[in-house]
Amino acid sequence: QVQLVESGGGLVQAGGSLRLSCAASGRTSRTYAMGWFRQAPGQEREFVAATDWTGRNTYYSDSVKGRFTISKDNAETTLYLQMNSLKPEDTGVYYCAADGREQTLRNGRSEYWGQGTQVTVSP
Repeated sequence: QVQLVESGGGLVQAGGSLRLSCAASGRTSRTYAMGWFRQAPGQEREFVAATDWTGRNTYYSDSVKGRFTISKDNAETTLYLQMNSLKPEDTGVYYCAADGREQTLRNGRSEYWGQGTQVTVSP
């Protein structure tokens, strides 16, 4: 079992920045690929970014590439998402996810999910 707890969401104006954190715990949490998804009101959950278990290989959706940065601190088993140049369309609930394979995350699925943190970007 892997437990995931997100933090860092909030309200920000367009053009601003936020940093999300996800604390992972569990016996094998260090060996899991991890990622971020988001879900806007009335829409399906979508892939945002992922990294393999080492944190050295990263993947992004086209909509956030160049603005968001995913990173992983294996010593603390913490995942981060630095979000810059935020846009109103980035608004949604952001979920942390963990899976044995990063390809599974990139395909929109995951074995483990956090409870989500709200990000709201005002115009």
